[in-house]
Amino acid sequence: MQPGPVSRFFERADRLEYALCQAINGTLRFRPVTGYFRTVSRLGDGWLWYALILAIPLLAPEQGLAVALAMVITGLCCTVLYKSLKHTLVRERPFISFPAIHCGTPPLDRYSFPSGHTLHAVCFNTLLAFTLPTLALAILPFTLSVAASRVVLGLHYPTDVIAGALIGAGLASLMIWAGLVEHLATLV
Repeated sequence: MQPGPVSRFFERADRLEYALCQAINGTLRFRPVTGYFRTVSRLGDGWLWYALILAIPLLAPEQGLAVALAMVITGLCCTVLYKSLKHTLVRERPFISFPAIHCGTPPLDRYSFPSGHTLHAVCFNTLLAFTLPTLALAILPFTLSVAASRVVLGLHYPTDVIAGALIGAGLASLMIWAGLVEHLATLV
């Protein structure tokens, strides 16, 4: 069976990104780097976001509940979107395609495009930037670390991370433009 145009595109992109992935992944030989990015990745699995969603109503009593609910709704949209894209586009993870790239932590699923961790992190950070900018600024280093962790740990190509960031920012912006937070504020 002949590979389709998407498969051929990803095969070419994989080869072009391989050297960069290998160089970034090589930082795993330093224990502090490995420990830091494994921890960030684990928190990016959802744990930090769940804690933040629960804390926001306490941190911002006036609009916090509406923002937290908006994060839950956008998070669910992110999950449906990235899972459907991964299973439609079917791009193997770098450590699967290239044995020289080491898997720094077990992946949550098989395919790499787009990065769901980055998609969620950027989506939430963007949503907060429009609603609670001080909090968004405070978690920005974590968001950037989540994005970097995906390539460092051999789980994603840089284009997976870029695509996840663009989709996440776009989805959050769409929710803000649609007035989701304001609508939820009138309900709670």
